[in-house]
Amino acid sequence: QVQLVESGGGLVQPGGSLRLSCAAASGFTLRSYAVGWFRQAPGKEREGLSCISSSAISTYYADSVKGRFTISRDNAKNTVYLEMNTLKPEDTAVYYCASRPFYCSGPNPNNYDHWGQGTQVTVSS
Repeated sequence: QVQLVESGGGLVQPGGSLRLSCAAASGFTLRSYAVGWFRQAPGKEREGLSCISSSAISTYYADSVKGRFTISRDNAKNTVYLEMNTLKPEDTAVYYCASRPFYCSGPNPNNYDHWGQGTQVTVSS
């Protein structure tokens, strides 16, 4: 079973940037898995933001983050990244990564099997 650990969250001012990391726990590999990033703000449903296929050939972005967020992966480091730029207060949420075999499957969280614990991102002045 794949175990995922997110890191890189924190407090940032509007217009700032953060890079989130999603790493597989020791003994597990992400090489054969697509990885998606999701977020959930208080009182709101979990929202699918982006996904990258196992080969990195295919990526997906939600309209809400297209042009501001960039997903990438380094299979040698067993890690997937989400570079977040031009952050807005409405980006404040807990951010999660999740995996599924090989191919992305859109923004529906139910299509992803294994989840990390999440990392808090707060955008505020």
